[in-house]
Amino acid sequence: MNSRMNKKFLLLVLSGMLSFSAMAQTADENSLYVEPTNRTPEPFLFSVSTLTPDDHSWSLNYSSSYGKRSEDLFGYDGVGQQFALKGYLGHRFTLNVNAALGFQANQNVVSSQQVEVIRDIIGGKKASGLRLGVGLGLQRDFSNVTSALSRITASYEASRWNIGGNVLLEKAFVSYRDKIDILTSFGVQYRLFGNLHGGVEAVGEDLEGLWDPEEAEGGAKILVGPSLNLVPSESRFSFSLSGGPVMFASRSNETNPAAIRELPSQAGLMVRARIVFNLSGS
Repeated sequence: MNSRMNKKFLLLVLSGMLSFSAMAQTADENSLYVEPTNRTPEPFLFSVSTLTPDDHSWSLNYSSSYGKRSEDLFGYDGVGQQFALKGYLGHRFTLNVNAALGFQANQNVVSSQQVEVIRDIIGGKKASGLRLGVGLGLQRDFSNVTSALSRITASYEASRWNIGGNVLLEKAFVSYRDKIDILTSFGVQYRLFGNLHGGVEAVGEDLEGLWDPEEAEGGAKILVGPSLNLVPSESRFSFSLSGGPVMFASRSNETNPAAIRELPSQAGLMVRARIVFNLSGS
């Protein structure tokens, strides 16, 4: 049953990406299409990148993820749905806003929200080269717990290479959560041919569990897997797909499933896909 469901999900994601790609490449006369840039506002699935004056100013994206071994198929750690708005504010500032939906059996749909402002302190005046940024933000999780965020972003872009990574520190304003949650991500992509990039992404969540046996989100988790990014020519759309095995690096008896996390709360296979649409016409 689970095997058939996983195959159906993967086929749905792949067919959707192919159909969107075909639509983007063949309907040149449609108003949704612009001059080719061969870049996407968000090349990686698990890292937040900053924008530059070379980028389209605003973009909207939708991402969905599926964690194989989850307690509730449509729970927080089952199928994840997320919408995000990203914009360049000028002077090397990037705004990132997202909202996620959670579905629980026999319960109402709940949501989480997050907003961050990140500024490049090294680079950021053009897309190519090294960029290093720092940011602050706030989030409200599925149980209405508010947290303060501090993020460090790093990226390097060349004609055929994309490299990016984040370190995110989260401070939840409740007593039953960790003093500081540490989340990291890193990705490398190489242009394989045309506008298709391929590579690998790695994610580490709640890494404080490596030294704290009472870590409040079940322990430290990691994921390492392949990553694909497609930016069709003359299109406002771009597509990303990534995933791999989720493994525990440490275990804790404490859990907070309503906390905002990219990885499911149990070990197993995870797949995530994203569609990005550039709102700016030029």
